[in-house]
Amino acid sequence: MDISGLTGVFAYVIYVVLGLIALWGAFCVVMVWFRVGQKRFRNEQAQAEYLEQLDGPLVKADFPGVLAQVEGDQRAMPQLVYLAVANRQLGYAQVRQMVTDRFERDVLADLEYRLNWVYTVIKAAPMVGLLGTVVGMMGAFAKLAAEEIVKPDVLAQDISFALVTTASGLAIAIPLVFCTAAINVRIRRMEDLVAAGLTQFFERFRRALGLAESQGGK
Repeated sequence: MDISGLTGVFAYVIYVVLGLIALWGAFCVVMVWFRVGQKRFRNEQAQAEYLEQLDGPLVKADFPGVLAQVEGDQRAMPQLVYLAVANRQLGYAQVRQMVTDRFERDVLADLEYRLNWVYTVIKAAPMVGLLGTVVGMMGAFAKLAAEEIVKPDVLAQDISFALVTTASGLAIAIPLVFCTAAINVRIRRMEDLVAAGLTQFFERFRRALGLAESQGGK
């Protein structure tokens, strides 16, 4: 049975699917990269300078002043500071646990969720390419079975399709592997930076809570 017509149509479908997979993978990588950039300070010095700006109101236990400074900032550290100060009535220990959980759940888990799509593309692209390889070889063998004499250029079309889809799947997956490695390094740096910033903030926050209690609470 000659299935060359069917394999020809399927070839175009495979190419379209690979193209869509490549676009989706690139989109997810760009989104995660910029998402990490939105959530982190550029470096430790920039974060330290930002926290120093909060020293003034914290030393005075001026919690509304702290909230006014961090409100609207989309970076992870200011958002966590806002969460801690807004829930200060819960007590130091509970607030610290809440902030840690929120960072892991809302920031890190969100980035992990987005990265999972990239990992899916890395796995799917070679598999779709392999499917194209199988279909291409099926078309080639079908032509050999249907005709006694098959021109080499006719077989070359199916074999070329088989090899191109495999190469395309790998060409999509391999760069994304390096991209995800770079993103993971970027996330780990952000995590370390936020952890150092929270340690610095909570020491000042604890003293501010003590001052507020001695003044009768705020």
